[in-house]
Amino acid sequence: MGQTASAPASRAASPLAPAWLDVPQDLNALEPKMWAHDVERTAGGELTVGGLGVAVLKERFGTPLFVLSEADFRRRAREFKDSFDAAFADVCGGVDVYYAGKSFLCSAVATWVGQEGLRLDTASGGELAVAAKAGLAGELIGLHGNNKSDAEIVRALDMGVGRIIVDSLDELERVARIAAARGTDTPGTGPDGGEAPRAKVMLRLTPGVHAHTHEFIATAHEDQKFGLSLAPGTASAGFVGEHGGTEASAAEEAVAAAVDHDSIELLGVHCHIGSQIFDPEGFELAAVKLLTFVAAMRPAYGAALPELDLGGGYGIAYVPGDTPRPPAEIARALAGVVRETCARLGIDAPRISIEPGRAIVGSTTFTLYEVGTIKDVVVDVPVVDVPSENDGDETAVRRYVSVDGGMSDNARPVLYDADYSVALASRTSSASAQLSRVVGKHCESGDIVVRDSYLPDDVRAGDLLAVPGTGAYCWALSSNYNYLARPGVVAVDGGSARWIVRGETEEDLLSRDMGA
Repeated sequence: MGQTASAPASRAASPLAPAWLDVPQDLNALEPKMWAHDVERTAGGELTVGGLGVAVLKERFGTPLFVLSEADFRRRAREFKDSFDAAFADVCGGVDVYYAGKSFLCSAVATWVGQEGLRLDTASGGELAVAAKAGLAGELIGLHGNNKSDAEIVRALDMGVGRIIVDSLDELERVARIAAARGTDTPGTGPDGGEAPRAKVMLRLTPGVHAHTHEFIATAHEDQKFGLSLAPGTASAGFVGEHGGTEASAAEEAVAAAVDHDSIELLGVHCHIGSQIFDPEGFELAAVKLLTFVAAMRPAYGAALPELDLGGGYGIAYVPGDTPRPPAEIARALAGVVRETCARLGIDAPRISIEPGRAIVGSTTFTLYEVGTIKDVVVDVPVVDVPSENDGDETAVRRYVSVDGGMSDNARPVLYDADYSVALASRTSSASAQLSRVVGKHCESGDIVVRDSYLPDDVRAGDLLAVPGTGAYCWALSSNYNYLARPGVVAVDGGSARWIVRGETEEDLLSRDMGA
């Protein structure tokens, strides 16, 4: 990525900095793995995306602003599709890649997903509505959720979604009942008087694989709300009494129930072990456990289970030390495990699907902010060595750089202790490095955008800062706390920019206020 040559910044590390944070050799350099491929600096030092400078973006659209590279999104989507198709060509003929819409979704993104040969994973009626607005074919859509309403299930069936991912035995019964009541299993109600399609269902299972991630985004251990357990002994007493054996699992009970329903077409099983994962072993272990389960279900209940979804959760780089794996590397490793396991079990490989979201959209986007207040705070240096009589005497300065957004446009630091990076975007600087904390304008002490980063010492009010890696779960989790209008999202492509989600106005904020 391009940058302007400058005098080297001071290498003095702050004693307040976390151990993982190094002082950059060059404060003006951009770490490629954290940014869209078409982000660079001009000769004058301004950050650009797709050839368009941040000053123009601020003038036209204001700040704070989510800036998304359309070309980078399409490139990452194609890379997942092409890499997994190539790796699994001899295993199951390719892979169905479902973009996880919960990470960031609007009708433009849903359109790009379809154009690049991907499918769309949704998790609510609202996300289904976005897919419908984009004109995405129903068979290319999946519906997730641990507590789907009847209305959401009906909407999914009306749209002809390709799969409903069922999360519990109760939900399986509701889907079967709703599908049966609509006549979906009654001959003569389909096109040309034929049999109407049944509800296409996958079962979400919890394989008990623990991902190394934050507790609230690890979704395959037993003590959480998602999925049907593979653990022996988790089936209901009624199922055990009918089928015998105390080692039956809730997952096995769900397969048996689905097979018994005429209104259900059981496609297969699904798992998702967590989010922001770099270690490949969790994905591979989950694949082995689910394939072993699939192999056991045909002789036990006559369930072929022709499809297997291995979820998503692939990590991206938020800070320089993060080490995301390229899609091709992930695909080759998973294909090897599926190929070997199916051969050992003596089964044909099911059709594999995956659900990347953050790994596609995360690094396509940065948030653009304008600097306001700057404040230096003297802080006691934490004791890390053997206590001495001088403990507590050492202090250091932490700089608080306030911007015109905050936790309303990025809730992840306060929710998950998530770390981000930041760059001076409107110019370069030869000033020394100053440990800084980028904070928002909300009435909360936890309103932190970037907890720890080095910025040039001469950052001042009016400068523009860019925080990379905000494409996933930032706009999606945004709020109107303190009655701040949520920022819009601008897509940049080929030197032009356009709203794909308009920024809110005060009129929007007041439009639902019904008065006294």
